[in-house]
Amino acid sequence: MSGRNDQLMDELFRKEYGKLVATLTRLFGIAHMQLAEDMVQDALITAMDKWSVEGIPDNPSAWLIQVSKRKVLNELKRNKMILEHHQNLSFANDEIAQIDSVFMEEEIEDSQLRMIFTCCHPALNAESQIALTLKTLCGFGVQEVANAFLSSKATINKRLYRAKKILRETNAPFSIPSGAELLPRLQTVTTTLYLLFNEGYNSSSGDSVIQKAFCLEAIRLTKYLENKFTDVPEIKALLGLMCLHTSRFDARIDDAGGIVIFEEQDRSLWSKDLIQKGMQYLKASMNEKRLTPYHIEASIAAQHSIAESFEKTNWKAIYENYQLLNSLKPNPIIQLNLAIIQSRLEGMEESLKMLYTIETNNSLVNYHLLPASQGIFLLKLNKPKEAKSYLEKALQMNPSEKEKEYLKAQLEKC
Repeated sequence: MSGRNDQLMDELFRKEYGKLVATLTRLFGIAHMQLAEDMVQDALITAMDKWSVEGIPDNPSAWLIQVSKRKVLNELKRNKMILEHHQNLSFANDEIAQIDSVFMEEEIEDSQLRMIFTCCHPALNAESQIALTLKTLCGFGVQEVANAFLSSKATINKRLYRAKKILRETNAPFSIPSGAELLPRLQTVTTTLYLLFNEGYNSSSGDSVIQKAFCLEAIRLTKYLENKFTDVPEIKALLGLMCLHTSRFDARIDDAGGIVIFEEQDRSLWSKDLIQKGMQYLKASMNEKRLTPYHIEASIAAQHSIAESFEKTNWKAIYENYQLLNSLKPNPIIQLNLAIIQSRLEGMEESLKMLYTIETNNSLVNYHLLPASQGIFLLKLNKPKEAKSYLEKALQMNPSEKEKEYLKAQLEKC
């Protein structure tokens, strides 16, 4: 196969993997999630072998669905024990018509929604929820998940194994919660998708600043939620936030793959369509009295999006939004942002005073962006000796490879 076809297959397999795993898990039950993954993997291997000879079919998605269905039926015929011991399966009578209905488009989306809630079960910790979502719904390999967590493949395999074991032992329902259970579970899901998006947008992996695929998967899954829960404003606010941030993808990296800092980005590269969508979702989310952090963060992103230039940005409004955000969920990262924005309102000297205060209380003792910000401000104030010590400190705190390159470039200026 040509390189282009290989890339198309990789993209297709990743796109279809989550759909197939979610649907087969619905068919087999949560106890057989691993079996569903194995069967999907088998179908994709079959496709790779067949398509490398015959070419990619006109409707590859339909081809994969048909092959997956056949593998479901073949597995049932080979292993009667599944039917004998799991009479609660939706296809217990081996009715092909029932299986066909589960593979209808609307049922596929419903199955993925069920899988989102299953991956975000409260019995699992946040790291396991994200890892399971990336693996089962987004189609990322174990190594890719390991890279995202700066972990080893063996560690992630163990984490995934434990997560699936917990789901089996707690007999987690493969369903969308309702009633009093819905809101807290929905909050868990939105938090997981928010963290998933952030992992892509502010990637901690060593070889990339932006893992765009993570962000696009987070948007896709959040859109499923928005389609289902049209009257939940924070979902719209979260979707608006994601769209507004994603609109800046092409401007954040230069042709050589290096970081372009925010104030130097070419705003003509920002996606106007995504900005418009983000603003629409944000506006629709404001029809409710309840204010969430997603609303405020989306409002901050909106201020950046509507500004004609970096200099003409409404920094006062952004600062006030960060103050409001800090009152809702106080944390040192927000305080760091407040200190940085202060440089636009009262100058870099005032900003450095706030950064020194944060530094002395040890709240961000291992966070490389604190000394990096201090070093860059000191460099701009023509204090290269002081700047050098902070930039070197930031380099020792394990930033991503692209961030290291940027920091080294700043060090050269010292």
